[in-house]
This record gives sequence, C-alpha cells and structure tokens, in this order.
Amino acid sequence: MRSSIITAALLAVLGSAVALPASAAPIGPGAVAAPAGLVSTVQMDRMERHMMRRRMEHRMMRHRMERHMMHREMRHRMMRREMMHRM
Repeated sequence: MRSSIITAALLAVLGSAVALPASAAPIGPGAVAAPAGLVSTVQMDRMERHMMRRRMEHRMMRHRMERHMMHREMRHRMMRREMMHRM
C-alpha cells in the first residue's frame, strides 16, 4: 500500500515536470531544483506511519469483529430453528 502511494507521488511529480514547456525550464545550476509548488514529501514521518498503521489495524479489527458477529448471529438463528422444529 505504501509503495503504491510513493509510486503515485513520484509519477505526479515527474508528470508535472514533463508538462512544463521547454522555454520555462530553468537553465544553469538551479536546473536540478524543482519549483516550490512541485516539491512533495514522499516519505512519511514517524507519527504518520504510526497513525496509518493504527487506522489499518482498527479497520481490520472492525472487519474481523463484524464477521465474527455475523457468524455468531447465523449460528444463533440455526439453533433457534432446530429447537422450534423439535417442539
């Protein structure tokens, strides 16, 4: 997931750099530096990684709990159905 985000950010930066006309491209020592609008941080800082991991874990836990409750409910219905048939 993180690698796809990094890839998308790199493609966006490269795509916007290619879209500039040749006359607008800086010539000389500043040619390596990108304009301020194009600079984007690709690497997440520690807190961002932590929050992203927490959010993903929370989503997975919620998904797992929903499945668990669904199975529990299905088992409960089946047991009730069997009890009603026995009467």
